[in-house]
Formats: sequence, structure tokens, C-alpha cells
Amino acid sequence: MNITKEQVDDLNAIVTVAISKDDYSEKVEKTLSDYRKSANIPGFRKGHVPMGLVKKQYGKAVLADEVNKLLQDALNNYLTEEKLDVLGNPLPKPQDDLNWDADDFTFEFELGLAPAFEVEFTKEPVTHYNIVADDKMLDEQVERIQKQFGKLVGHTEVIKDSEITATFVNEEKEINNQATFTFDKLSEIAAEKFLGAKTGETIAIGSKELFADLHDLMEVLKVSHDDAHDLDVEVAVTVDEVNKRDLAELNQELFDKIFGEGKVSSEEEMRAKIKEDAEKQFEQQADQKLLNDVTESLIENTSFDLPAEFLKKWIQQTGENPLSAEQAEEEYNKSEKGLRYQLIEGKIITTNDLQVQFEELKDFAKGFIKTQMAQFGQLEPADEEVENIAMRIMSNQDEVKRLSEQLMSQKLVKFYKENANLEAKEVTYEDFVKEAYA
Repeated sequence: MNITKEQVDDLNAIVTVAISKDDYSEKVEKTLSDYRKSANIPGFRKGHVPMGLVKKQYGKAVLADEVNKLLQDALNNYLTEEKLDVLGNPLPKPQDDLNWDADDFTFEFELGLAPAFEVEFTKEPVTHYNIVADDKMLDEQVERIQKQFGKLVGHTEVIKDSEITATFVNEEKEINNQATFTFDKLSEIAAEKFLGAKTGETIAIGSKELFADLHDLMEVLKVSHDDAHDLDVEVAVTVDEVNKRDLAELNQELFDKIFGEGKVSSEEEMRAKIKEDAEKQFEQQADQKLLNDVTESLIENTSFDLPAEFLKKWIQQTGENPLSAEQAEEEYNKSEKGLRYQLIEGKIITTNDLQVQFEELKDFAKGFIKTQMAQFGQLEPADEEVENIAMRIMSNQDEVKRLSEQLMSQKLVKFYKENANLEAKEVTYEDFVKEAYA
């Protein structure tokens, strides 16, 4: 067997595999001999069919199968040994005139080669957000906790900050539903009408005037999003019950209930704990934003060509269903950006030795398991239990893939923080949402 490569250009090559009779004859003969032992052909006892008849009936099929196996193994080994970084898979060149009666065969394959390039971070800085929990957020969170653990006190009329239970009726649209909502959900128009309304009183109001948010209308009327969007009818709202939630006192009983006994002993410590927990969550969001922004910057500023025509042909020929040239080009255009980043990311990982190793992936899985168990009250699980769960997870390919991607994202974020040109910016969460996702 002889394998040669013709370099068409930097991104394309043709590999020629020449197979001679000596390469396949022994395997073909063995396979045909096995066929002879088990062949059932009328007029002959099993195992006594003449070899000539076996070759006539099965020879070409066996030959094609053995040559194809030999060809695939040889090609894969060649790509590995020559360390050829290919995109997609080798595409066989059409051979309509292939003669299976010949002794020697020659096959050609088109290769799309990965481009050579270097990754450099741009001088233009990427914003690295440091999201802080400001006093406004802490005040709101403390009040939310006080409301959650406070006591409901009944009232005879609607007041601000009240919780209202009411029945909503419209006979035309067959609406008859009771729901509870807070006063602050009402629109300005509805708030004026409801303020001071006594229990048992019925208020007539247009459906579009009820709530500031369409989703609240969907919930209280039990209608679909489309129906709620188009709904414009008068609704009779009967106030059934009015309650106001008195805020819970900030005392040791409340602190122990929320954070565990003795963990927090003052409002100041409570606010510090809320701030710490919130900013841990914010850091994850800031890291994801950083990863996305550095990715976009690298794609935009790392220039290299791709074997576009080869890849379009590969997409056209190797999909589940045959594609036209136009469809293949459309698919290529959709996937080109992702392919570019795969190459860039692969280069960064290889150059900087960021590959995920089995032991560190297992340790990462253990950390994930301990976090999950802590949420269910198991703060100090036995090492053996965690080890057993981790090994079960590591035996699941889907879980391994998911955890590997998470760990790799963490590694890349750490690498970008240490090497990319970043510009730190401290913002509140509210400003982060406005600025980062506008």
C-alpha cells in the first residue's frame, strides 16, 4: 500500500491511497473460506460448496468490503501519523469507472485543512464587570424577607401595600376566577379605583386597564398570552378579602430561621450576609458576560481563512438528508462563526495547556455534588458517599460532557482574567442589566 499527499494550497490537499492485491488478498480469501463453511447453496452439502462458486456469488461483495475496511484504517492511521489537522472528514472523489475485476485500486480523498494562525488579545480593552449589591438592593431584600416572614392582618378596605383577593367575572368571555394579587401590581388607573374599596364591593374596569404587566392579567383571568394581549372587555371585580402583611421584626428568632442558629446576630450582619451571597451570584453572571465578550472580540479580531468550498461540499454530502448547493451554503454561513471560535478556543487550550484532566474533572464533580447536598441540609457528607456518586456521574457520557464544558468555561474565564486586556468597571446589578443586556 502506498499513500501520498498533494498539497493543493494551504487549506486543501488530496490524499491518494494505492492498494495492491497483496494488501487485501489474504483477508479476502479467509473471508470467502469462512463463507464456504457456512454457505447454504442448493445441490451442495454445507461446507462442500466449490470455492469457485462461492467466489462467483460473493467474491466482489467481499472484495469491496475488505478493501473499504483497509482503506478507512489506512487513511485514519495516515492522518494521525502525519498529524494532519483536518476540518470535517475526508471526502472521497467520485470514481464511476472503478473496475473491481482489477488487481490494484487507487482512491483519492479531498481534505480540508485547519488554518495556521496565532491568537492575540486586542489592545482595545474588554469590560470586566464587578457587580455590587448596593444599599437600595439590600433594603429591598431585607424588606422582602420581613414581608415573607411577617403576619397577615385583615382590613375592611383596600389600602396601599395590601394583598387583595378578588373574583374576576366577564360572562361574554366566560371568565369567572378568584385570584390574589398585591396592590402594587395594579396599573395607575386601577390603583385609583381600588384604593379605599371595601370588601364585598364590585368595581367595573376594562381588562386593559387592570394591571401594569400583561402576565399578571394572564394569571388572574386564567387566559392565554394571545388572549390576554387581544382582550379588551369590561371585567367586574369583586373584592373578597383585603390583608396587609406586617413586617417581621428583625430579631434573633428571624435570623436563626433564615440563616441557621447563631450564624447571624444583628441586622448589620444580616445585610453583610445578604450582600456576600448576592455578589457570589453576580460574579457568575459577570464571568459569563466576560466569556461572551472576549469570545466576540477574539472572533472579530483573529483573522484567518477557512477551506470554505470544501466545507460547503462536506456539509452537502454528509448530512442526514441530501442538500442542494444553496442549502449547504446557507448552513455553512450559519455555522462559520461557531467554527471559527472552536478553532480559536482549541488553539488557546492547546497552546496554554488548559485541557481538562480526568482527576480534576472528578474533583470538580465532587464539588458540584457537595454543593447540591448542602442545599438539602447535608453540610458534611461522607467522603466515600461523595466518591461513589462522583464515579456514577463519571460513567455517564452526557454528564461528563456537561461538567467538562462547565469546567472548561471556568478555566477559560480564569485565563482571560489573567491574560486579556480587561477594564474593570464596578456597577450595581440594576446598572449591569441595563448596560450589559440593553
